[in-house]
Amino acid sequence: MLEWMVWTPPTAAVFAGLALLLAGMAVWARLSPPVARRGFLRIETDRGDRLYIGLISAAAVLTGWIAVTDLSMWLALACALLVALVIGIWG
Repeated sequence: MLEWMVWTPPTAAVFAGLALLLAGMAVWARLSPPVARRGFLRIETDRGDRLYIGLISAAAVLTGWIAVTDLSMWLALACALLVALVIGIWG
């Protein structure tokens, strides 16, 4: 049924991880409703907003890394995760 997509195992793992992350956030929001606050982003965000901004920022870091340098993608992934984590906690 999905043969036309030609997903590799890493691609499937990323999308499965995103689905689990979104499901986890939905359960968390049901158990503890999110509260908007201001962080270093200077806008009022709740944890869902910060997750979205963190994911987009991580994608930008990875894309920029590919465009600018030939260093290891593992280092790029570490930087992207760090950016997303900082935005999620203090953003």
